[in-house]
Amino acid sequence: MRTTLLVAAAIALLGIVAGCATQKETKTAEPVKVETAQAEAKPQPLRQYLDTPTGRWLVHDTNRPAPPIITPGDTCGAAPSDAIVLFDGTEASMSANWSDTRGNASKWVFRDGAMESVEKAGYIQTKQQFGSCQLHLEFATPSVVKGSSQGRGNSGVFLQGEFEIQVLDSYENKTYPDGQCGALYGRAVPLVNASRKPGEWQSYDIIFHRAIFDKDGKIVQKPTFTIFHNGVLIQDHVTLDGGTQWRGPHAVSDFRPLPEKGPIQFQDHGNPVRFRNVWLRELKD
Repeated sequence: MRTTLLVAAAIALLGIVAGCATQKETKTAEPVKVETAQAEAKPQPLRQYLDTPTGRWLVHDTNRPAPPIITPGDTCGAAPSDAIVLFDGTEASMSANWSDTRGNASKWVFRDGAMESVEKAGYIQTKQQFGSCQLHLEFATPSVVKGSSQGRGNSGVFLQGEFEIQVLDSYENKTYPDGQCGALYGRAVPLVNASRKPGEWQSYDIIFHRAIFDKDGKIVQKPTFTIFHNGVLIQDHVTLDGGTQWRGPHAVSDFRPLPEKGPIQFQDHGNPVRFRNVWLRELKD
């Protein structure tokens, strides 16, 4: 009798195991087919999150805490004796040092001592290329306010031909904080909003140490930025963890291999933003 009971128990246990295996195969097979069909029917939008001192946020999240607003003091941006003057307020300086991205004469206009963006003219960039540097520039968004958020006085400053510091009319203009004036676009929110009123001249003083890649295209030194906006520190030796190119409403680019040096670029974003007094000092890495 005891032997008979043990045999019966063993047979029952094998049946349970076999039944579990059958159920498991049935449960895992069907969802895989459903997920594959859903993926083929409708690709999911790219959504990226960043871990920051204020928490975990979507890229370009309007709910991300905005920096406090302050009133900047007066600043003076005369070029030092060892600077490379890239634009001195003359048309000759503009034509000698700047071009479009193909090396041709830019369609930006020279007006009242400034270079002014023209819609659909494309980026304007330096003919000379640079790596790590100290860069000074002054800019003014349109005095007549049109649009809102990213459609108001939008431009940008690119270093190494890749990494963007946002230019925007951020005076009483709500947008996503990692895209406001002084932001490292899609990455780092400025410490404060030091923006002047529309039409007033403003300044950036930027300390940039370039991104360095090995022979296989792998990044070995991430780029860093220290930025003063109208004389106020807004980015304090910030290290970028990826690129700053827009990749959708809630996404930003990753690093991509870059040459040692690239042009300084100003963005045409469809708004007549002006630039003047641009100079640069090359720095060691």
